[in-house]
Amino acid sequence: MLNQNITISGCNIISSLGFTSKENFRNVLNGVSGLQFHSHDSAQPLALIDKRQFDKSSFENQLPETFSMFEKLCALSIKDALSESSVKINSEDSLIILATTKGNIGMLESDNKRSESIHLWESARKVGEYFRVKNFPLVISNACVSGVMAQVLALRMLNAGQYKNIVVCGADLITDFVLKGFQSFKALSPAACRPYDLNRDGLSLGEGAGSIVFSIGQSEALFDGVRGLSGASSNDANHISGPSRTGDGLANAIFSTLNQADVRPEFISTHGTATPYNDEMESKAINLTGLHEIPANSLKSYYGHTLGGAGVIETITTLLALESSKAIGTLGHVEYGMAEKINLVVQTHDLVFNSFLKIASGFGGCNAAILFSK
Repeated sequence: MLNQNITISGCNIISSLGFTSKENFRNVLNGVSGLQFHSHDSAQPLALIDKRQFDKSSFENQLPETFSMFEKLCALSIKDALSESSVKINSEDSLIILATTKGNIGMLESDNKRSESIHLWESARKVGEYFRVKNFPLVISNACVSGVMAQVLALRMLNAGQYKNIVVCGADLITDFVLKGFQSFKALSPAACRPYDLNRDGLSLGEGAGSIVFSIGQSEALFDGVRGLSGASSNDANHISGPSRTGDGLANAIFSTLNQADVRPEFISTHGTATPYNDEMESKAINLTGLHEIPANSLKSYYGHTLGGAGVIETITTLLALESSKAIGTLGHVEYGMAEKINLVVQTHDLVFNSFLKIASGFGGCNAAILFSK
């Protein structure tokens, strides 16, 4: 039996669009994209965090100099999310889940390749010690579904009574390792990505962090009446990097999520990377599950693909959209180009909706979905 009282008591987004959830959402509403061409790599636009503002925030929050930029990013995001909540993260009934695709992988580029800091559990230890937690943080690292899977795990652990509060932080940075890896796949667009567009030609990379404070049995709620209901994951085992051509793996995750809760989503936040195969697969999965008439969007052309952070950042943005009764348009989309039709939101407009589904897919055939509702 699912517990129906998992609420959200705090959240944060740090990205190319700002350092708070409200600042990010304001820019998204205004149609601002964080994707820009940068002098160190002009081959394609990137959505990079403002380094000067980041250093200033790190100094003001007295973050340890021993922290990497990735660890500082996680700490800043979690700290701001907790500032909106009365949750004591260092209590016995509280936990941090860290979701990331690459973590400190950029350290491979340095001479200090044997540093313990390159390991994900070491970053988790440092972040945990900074917040003086009693429970060692968990790490979820499963390609680009990491952020959604971490939220699904949080719901399950809260439902099982293992904890009363869980902070999920999803984060990743763009490094030469990440950039060259995607370039080797020829997966990057030379222009800002165009999800679901007929002429889409690849994804755009971004960096950022998102943090959500999930609580059970708490009277306070940042989003009035909104609860985390259910979630699931699956693996279609199609290819090391290519998604299923049929969409059956993602459809299985969606079916499992919806079967756990008697709620039909009224909006879908897709993965929508703007690669030819991903968007086609998602359109098929949405049709297989009978959700093709439900309004859907992709947020990748605002934030870029933030890898392990994407599932959390895009969940928060959609929570703010639900609260504001707004359907966020899919920036950069011009002409629909999928074999299967979905109800893609192109222009931002007023829309009252009380529930939404967040979906994600990633390398290795992994898929995940999570459902929120009033």
